[in-house]
Amino acid sequence: MGTNDDRPAVSDEEWAAFVQRAAAEARTGGGAAQAPQEPSARARMVTERLRREDEERARAARRGLGRFRRRDRAVRHEPEGWRTGPAWQEMQGRRMPRAARGALVVLAVAGTLFYLAGRPELLGGAADRTPLPAETARPSVAPSQGFPDQGTPTDPFRGSPAVQWADGAAGIELPEAKALNGVSQEAVAAQLGRIKEFLVAAHLDPATLRGERPGAALNLLDPLNKELGAQVDKALERPTATDDPLVFFTRFKPSEVRPAGDVVKVRGRMELTPGETQGQVDVVTDYTFVYPVTEPGGTAVERTVVRRRITFTVADPRRWEGTAGKLWMGNTQHEYANSSCDTSDGFLHPRFRRSAAPTSGATPSGPPVDPYDRSRTLDQNGVDGCGTVTRT
Repeated sequence: MGTNDDRPAVSDEEWAAFVQRAAAEARTGGGAAQAPQEPSARARMVTERLRREDEERARAARRGLGRFRRRDRAVRHEPEGWRTGPAWQEMQGRRMPRAARGALVVLAVAGTLFYLAGRPELLGGAADRTPLPAETARPSVAPSQGFPDQGTPTDPFRGSPAVQWADGAAGIELPEAKALNGVSQEAVAAQLGRIKEFLVAAHLDPATLRGERPGAALNLLDPLNKELGAQVDKALERPTATDDPLVFFTRFKPSEVRPAGDVVKVRGRMELTPGETQGQVDVVTDYTFVYPVTEPGGTAVERTVVRRRITFTVADPRRWEGTAGKLWMGNTQHEYANSSCDTSDGFLHPRFRRSAAPTSGATPSGPPVDPYDRSRTLDQNGVDGCGTVTRT
């Protein structure tokens, strides 16, 4: 595109170089750089684009995009002697004094940076993608609120804190096994490995995510836990609001949703605590999974964020009955960000900006929630049902 006087337009690279020179001269007190012919038009263009995007985000929020739902429930399915804890469930060509020129450059650069916030590619920079170290304790603060941005098919985590998180199973790191409360180190270590296998099979395996029966995950559960087995089978065969397989597994309907790439971002931790009874150790798992998705045949990318807190009990086989090599799963707590609040068919239903329609049914309540904020507990806001999220 040319300017009104047919001079060539300034490229993004030239514009970025001008901004960087201006900022450097402002810091050193140098003379004002001669601006290219098009900065004001470019700033207006970027401003208008950002304004439209903000309006679209606001409309999407009103249509229900960004809602979350939470289910807190204690899953009771233990034989005698096992226990279940509580539910967590820019001037016109006149010269100015040198100092004043320097001040003007500072203001112009500051304004330009403001308009280009969230568009690091126009400044030649890039968002911080440095991988974070493993999470070993509850964070004290939420991730910083950067400029919200929508993912793309080639960069599905653009604008998300998850861009710094580990990929898939690499995000599920095991704590150091130790003897605890009468349970040997070896027994704890073996079950930690199986717990990771279960989390991968239930929440990362492509077959599970597209709604197939999660056979690998089911095979890890102790068949002696008959009550849990009956609950899971019923939920998978006839999903309802009360018998919901999403309590145990992450599932999307293939006719509505496709994965945007083959990476799910994961962050969280496992913690070992003594069980209430001698010979038992509770392994509390707390992980957030970020799933980038598209509609079939579409290119728009949205993200659904799921956080899960699940407790598994490791028991001393000399004191407690259980099947060797199998897992005893206890309480679960979970929330889903960007999924319909009104559907209970056993699948997550992400909403997409261009196609989100007005919804009826559940009305969001409570304060907005940041699904990336792992400094909060899942029951901190006291919302059980449908709420609103600040970002996905």
